[in-house]
Amino acid sequence: MGTNNITGENAADRMTYVGEVFSIGEQKRKQDVLASLPNTWSNLHNNGNIHIHDLDAWGLTYNCLTVDLRMFFPCKRFDGLSEEAKIIGVFDFLKEFLTKLGNEQSGGMAFANFDIEIAEVLERLGIPQANINDTLLRAAVSSFFVWCNNSHERMGKVSYYVSVNIGLAQNEYARYICRVILEEFAKTGVTIYKPNIIFKVKSGINAFPIDDGYSLFCLALKTTTQKMIPTYLLCDAPMNMGVDPFKIAVMGCRTRVVDNKYELNTGGRSIGRGNICNISINLPRIALEIDKAGVSDTLYIDKFLEAWDELADTVSKILEARYESLVTERSSEDFRTNNQYGLWCVPFAENPLDEIFKHGTLSIGFIGLSETVEIMTGKKMSHDKDAHDVAKEIVKHMRDFVDKKRAETRFNYSLLATSGELISGRFAELDKKNGHAHRVNKKDFYTNSFHMEVDSRLSPFDKIEKESPFHLFCNGGCISYVELKEAPINNEQALEDLITYAIRNGIHYLGFNFNMDVCDKCGINGIFDKCPECGSKEITRIRRVSGYLEVLEYFTKGKKKEVSCRRRNK
Repeated sequence: MGTNNITGENAADRMTYVGEVFSIGEQKRKQDVLASLPNTWSNLHNNGNIHIHDLDAWGLTYNCLTVDLRMFFPCKRFDGLSEEAKIIGVFDFLKEFLTKLGNEQSGGMAFANFDIEIAEVLERLGIPQANINDTLLRAAVSSFFVWCNNSHERMGKVSYYVSVNIGLAQNEYARYICRVILEEFAKTGVTIYKPNIIFKVKSGINAFPIDDGYSLFCLALKTTTQKMIPTYLLCDAPMNMGVDPFKIAVMGCRTRVVDNKYELNTGGRSIGRGNICNISINLPRIALEIDKAGVSDTLYIDKFLEAWDELADTVSKILEARYESLVTERSSEDFRTNNQYGLWCVPFAENPLDEIFKHGTLSIGFIGLSETVEIMTGKKMSHDKDAHDVAKEIVKHMRDFVDKKRAETRFNYSLLATSGELISGRFAELDKKNGHAHRVNKKDFYTNSFHMEVDSRLSPFDKIEKESPFHLFCNGGCISYVELKEAPINNEQALEDLITYAIRNGIHYLGFNFNMDVCDKCGINGIFDKCPECGSKEITRIRRVSGYLEVLEYFTKGKKKEVSCRRRNK
């Protein structure tokens, strides 16, 4: 079987012999899992009403995790080494750790305060800032970034999903590390677009010129104008205001794990916690089925919400069954890296899995809100107030349902604004195949989560304003981004103005998009179909796929269609 017969499910796939063999086994595993489930459940997945993410991991592992390096770094391992060996060793350890943890779970890994953590680890190793070898440190940091970007060793085909949250440094050492991270990431060039770097913006720390960390915020903005990264976690947004900014982090392209019913008095935290599993619901399918049944306009929204409740109730049963399978069929010994370093918020080796993973989240996700509202009202929610109001009613209802499940059960349910990298195309294709052809799926993809459609041509400020209400509802994670015509080089102020506006309007997590093309022959970058320097047409095109950056060539079919429809915000 040639590699072309194996369809990559995400843009990070780079197929190899090992990866192809893994993919064959992975598909068989998914089929076996579906065959083991009740027919009503497996049919919902196969027919595209829902998507059970990471099916191959069912009963074997959880999804993602946020850690604090200071809590487990093995300082004793470095006794007797020179300062140079210690610096190199810190980043070698990170690669070793992420490799082991990345093969123990199905999703990504995040550091909550990477700059602060690295600075404290170096101090513990006896390397004060005054003595540090700046050249060597920068080389080690740069090498770590290149490894994150270029290593596709996981499963023989995929890069490790690594997120580093930075920006809240409050002493000179940590601010120095933050500066090195941003400067070295910028120097690596546009073809190094991983790890995902998230800059936390917080008043009193870095948000304003009077704050000690403001120069780092400015440096982050400058780096973003060149590489689209960092993205920005806005700690003063309403949904984050009650949370200690040092304890919150973004995982992967948007995952947010904060609220915990088992730690009600802490204000919530991301550190030592992760998402266990998630299922996404195809919102347009619900509307298309109601539309086909000929329900009157006055009953449409009531019927839609009733149908969503029924489907979401089944989804919650599937999530809970998956959780129970994990905690009963596995033991802590199956998670050697978690066990060795005690990565969760409760002692891993001392507790049964249920006592550990109950601190994680079960997420109900969704995509295609824009198309759903258009089916229901005939209008675009990006340009019609009544349609936008319908959209808000739907998402608020979904959040109310999730909160009710959280109150009634022992699980940390959350509502996830799904990125939809695979399912944006899969759902649209299956809807047409199953007799639900409609103008909304003629373009062969559905819009991510609650986003305004990619060709809406709203101004950046209007897009922020229209998407902001949904952030407060989607406590399991979400992102908004603004599509720019070109890299805003030397225009950091424009990005800062948008971030300030986003905070004021309640945006929790914000990113900026622009096309980045790189000539494979001479290496210059910009936006072009033919290199203006050497005339080559061998171009690497880097785009944001669903929240993280990747090479356009490797996008899924649905996401390639979406990219062709994207139009810059005015």
